[in-house]
Amino acid sequence: MIILDFGKAIEALKKGEKVARNGWNGKGMYIQYNKARDFENSELCPFLTIKNTRNSFDTWVPSVSDLMAEDWVIVK
Repeated sequence: MIILDFGKAIEALKKGEKVARNGWNGKGMYIQYNKARDFENSELCPFLTIKNTRNSFDTWVPSVSDLMAEDWVIVK
């Protein structure tokens, strides 16, 4: 398992990988990158989503501790 900082995690996300914090205790949780696309005759900007413990997705914004963390891993 390769451990990443947030900068490397973002690079992995933009390449289509899914990432998670090694310290998260919710099973199956991960972050994914959603590319820009057309939406209702306008552009929907890129955004991040998190697969939560309810097995659904929410938009996600990193906390300061997420940004500074060095325990990000790629999820297969």
